[in-house]
Amino acid sequence: MRTIGVISQLIIPLFILFVVMYGFFRKVRVYDSFICGAKEGLEIIIRIFPYVLAIFVAVKTFQASGAYDWLKDILGFAARPAGVPPEVFSVAIIKPLSGSASLGIFADIVKTCGADSLAAMISAVIIGSAETTFYVLAVYLGAVGIKKTKYLIPVCITADVIGILIAITVVKLLF
Repeated sequence: MRTIGVISQLIIPLFILFVVMYGFFRKVRVYDSFICGAKEGLEIIIRIFPYVLAIFVAVKTFQASGAYDWLKDILGFAARPAGVPPEVFSVAIIKPLSGSASLGIFADIVKTCGADSLAAMISAVIIGSAETTFYVLAVYLGAVGIKKTKYLIPVCITADVIGILIAITVVKLLF
């Protein structure tokens, strides 16, 4: 166990040393390359920031407007006869919008329902099988400047819904 601790503490410094030495032997100006990459990173951050901010505002507006609770209640009521816990839809609705928010909701589900509960198991599989669709679309499409997304959003939402339904079905069949 101690060996793993030592290795884990040394792996990053050794990797950095390896990169510097490799660059040195290949006659690459490592520091200048690093600075150039850092400048490019800042330019990318500045270019995609408006899109990330727009998604953040959209998620918070969706939650604050009451639409999130309304949709969650309707889905929970509709799925109750199938034995699907209503808490699952909290994660299912938020996951396409925000990965970190869905993890926070998942943590609440684990605390309130238990880690071995059906709600926690379905929520965990949903987190692993759905994408943060709107975040990815905003960041990646915004970064490259694509504005025409006629079929992209409906296809992505359909894929998320199918992934969520399969996650619920698989967990219900296995547990």
